[in-house]
Amino acid sequence: MAYTLTREALLLDLHAAFQSAKRKKAGKPYVRVFEKNLDANINSMADDLINRTYQPEPSSCFVVQRPKKREVFAAQFRDRVVHHLYFNYTHELFERTFIADTYSCIEGRGTHYGIDRLKKHIRQESRNWQRDCYVMKLDIRGYFMHIDRQRLMEIATGTLRKMAEIVDGMDVDFLLWLTEQIVMLDPKTSCKIIGTAKEWEGLDKNKSLFHTPDGCGLPIGNLTSQLFSNVYLNELDQYCKRTLGCKHYGRYVDDAYIVSCERDWLLSLVPQIRDFLKDRLHLELHMGKTQVIDVRLGVEFLGAYILPYRTYISNESLRRMMEQMEGMGNVSKESMYHSVNSWLGVLSHYDSFNIRCELFMKTRFLRYGTFDRDMTVYELSKPVTAMCA
Repeated sequence: MAYTLTREALLLDLHAAFQSAKRKKAGKPYVRVFEKNLDANINSMADDLINRTYQPEPSSCFVVQRPKKREVFAAQFRDRVVHHLYFNYTHELFERTFIADTYSCIEGRGTHYGIDRLKKHIRQESRNWQRDCYVMKLDIRGYFMHIDRQRLMEIATGTLRKMAEIVDGMDVDFLLWLTEQIVMLDPKTSCKIIGTAKEWEGLDKNKSLFHTPDGCGLPIGNLTSQLFSNVYLNELDQYCKRTLGCKHYGRYVDDAYIVSCERDWLLSLVPQIRDFLKDRLHLELHMGKTQVIDVRLGVEFLGAYILPYRTYISNESLRRMMEQMEGMGNVSKESMYHSVNSWLGVLSHYDSFNIRCELFMKTRFLRYGTFDRDMTVYELSKPVTAMCA
């Protein structure tokens, strides 16, 4: 039986979406302005959505330098609330169609989960490191900037229609309409440029929406873009698993891998995957970053460097962490406490005891507190208990 979303239900859902969009940003001026007239703003948004008159506002475009240089289109806060509303309505529907080894933008399936899954695939295929084994890493050139929005619409709406046949309580017509408003928006339209043209110098054209073909590209930074990136490449996931028969396959955004003890078989997959991406998704496999690696030499994935029986933090991830430390300057005890424990939390996932000792057993950190014996927790104003070599 068809279900129609009521205004009362939408109001409740918008309030929930606002709370999600507000999380970790409560002190931002734009959040305070929106919250000052919260009821009026939510009611206005509900009217626009129910009446199908909602139109996204122009985004702000700027370049960030860290963790690497990239172009960002930031939606207005009102539109971010709508993005969270859409995510809350649809993410479970889409996720039911994903394979278990899709890692990004899914609760409980972040970077550490992806690293652990790759390690498990390697152990299984290599019989616990006892036979030759290889990992083929795949990368897509300028992925977000080359997503065909019309093709994405076809995939997303097709999935939602299929799910409507088996899931009760979803207003499929509303979701199809809202999908179109979000997907088919050209973020370059009337966007507000923040910064100067000099800041775009050195940015690869494949990483900028201003150099992509018409009808292509999703803005990096939006919650819905992260969701749709999985929806789009779910086609590749299904092809690799169901058609090519890749038993040990996984993907985080556009970084995918296939594990096998047969190196020649892995190489034979490259032209098939390349043609599938080109023909079905209008994407280009980055041949320069597609490589087959002997697992005994180490495999880098999601900030980890995986070797037989041990896993280290990658040099690039460690470099960024050290840059953050150097950029702290004079900070309060509370800021020091939270930052150090955050870094320790990251490093605790790796074989990194000596690195932790080298990084943290310094005057600047011991001035406010000390570490436990295993160098996993930083505590304020307690006797020294760390036992570093």
